[in-house]
Amino acid sequence: MPLEETMTGERILIVDDEASILATLGGILEDEGYAVGRAISGQEALRQIRVDHFHAVLLDVWLPDLDGMEVLQRIRAQSPESVVIMISGHGTIDTAVKATKLGAYDFLEKPLSLEKIPLLLTHALEQQRLSEENRALRQWVGRRYEILGTGPAVETLRAQIAAAAPTSGRVLIAGESGTGKELVARAIHAASPRRDRPFIEVNCAAIPNELIESELFGHERGAFTGATAMKRGKFELADGGTLFLDEIGDMSLSTQAKVLRVLEEQTFQRVGGTRTLRVDVRVIAASNKDLQREIREGQFREDLYYRLNVIPITIPPLRDRQEDIPLLTSHFLRELAEEHGRRPKTIASEALEVLCRYEWPGNIRELKNLLERLVILSSGSAITASDLPPAFRTSASGGEVFDPVDLSPDVAPTFRQARAAFERAFIRRQLKAHDWHISRTAQALGIERSNLHRKIKSLGILIPKHGEE
Repeated sequence: MPLEETMTGERILIVDDEASILATLGGILEDEGYAVGRAISGQEALRQIRVDHFHAVLLDVWLPDLDGMEVLQRIRAQSPESVVIMISGHGTIDTAVKATKLGAYDFLEKPLSLEKIPLLLTHALEQQRLSEENRALRQWVGRRYEILGTGPAVETLRAQIAAAAPTSGRVLIAGESGTGKELVARAIHAASPRRDRPFIEVNCAAIPNELIESELFGHERGAFTGATAMKRGKFELADGGTLFLDEIGDMSLSTQAKVLRVLEEQTFQRVGGTRTLRVDVRVIAASNKDLQREIREGQFREDLYYRLNVIPITIPPLRDRQEDIPLLTSHFLRELAEEHGRRPKTIASEALEVLCRYEWPGNIRELKNLLERLVILSSGSAITASDLPPAFRTSASGGEVFDPVDLSPDVAPTFRQARAAFERAFIRRQLKAHDWHISRTAQALGIERSNLHRKIKSLGILIPKHGEE
């Protein structure tokens, strides 16, 4: 029969064939606010664990039916989150070591110290809670930094991450601002042998040149005005793990030279220090600049570039993976609604079509920022085209983003945008005229059906559900 809720809400099972221990120890723990179950044999203990969840088990090594070590193994298999504390009147060091290897939290000898057991349980259950919180946090972080998308560009990116992660090779990530360079760096770290070690990020563009060396290498007390205490740098903090140097193209040439030396020797000195420190750090760097051009212009060291560019990864801009916009939109709407305590919103098909047509100069960051604004400010349960900002050039009825009849420079500022706007509007009108039937539209236009399908996909034209897939 399941135990009733108590003050602590935590359940303890005592397994011992001595009635006096069951009565005395059980009474003490009940006085502490625990719900206590009692079993006089291994089989009875396992039966109770199948029926009820116990946060901790106090398990005697010597039982009348089963060996306590065997019961321990079965508990660990049946209820791995339960804390197990072994107790024995004939304990040896070998027995204690074996119990610990099998997953026991601690090993106590009889006669038991009845004053210490509640304290030991408090520590054991607190450690269990911290472990559960850590697991939950890791799962949350994993979901937060998940790379979403089903298009070929994202599949290629995932394959590159999978190839780079198990190695210790340095990675250089290229991509426009807002494409998710930190996301890729974290994904590499999470899938690497260093996953349980620190992931330390440095935004080289956000730190003044006079402070970047102190930030990277640390400083000794008195190294400069304001250095009132010793400070460990990012290289030191990342020891054993991964150091992510974001926007490394903005790092000064003098700092680049010192970073190069650390990469070559894996040693450095704090600013103002004389002691040489050795570290084991995997460096992942990223930049939205064309580093090859920066080298030609004398703004970036060529030798550092080749040190960093062992495994190059380029992240595609959002405009080149428009097929992923519906999935990203759905994901962000759920995530942002939860973050702001709002009901999840849906998005109307005409609004989603507008998002798929947009060029997204700010990439995924711009998409997420827009959706966050809409989650907070839009009044309805569904986001419509009329909720979108004026910059998207769309009407409440879901009209075209650009009017191909009047392509003035401020409406379609680039030739690429003007051409895409005209093609999108033209193909969409033809599809409507042929009841969204792709094969008939392709025949009328005199092109292959596969070519038309690719155009529809690349231009972000959404086909109504009744239309031909």
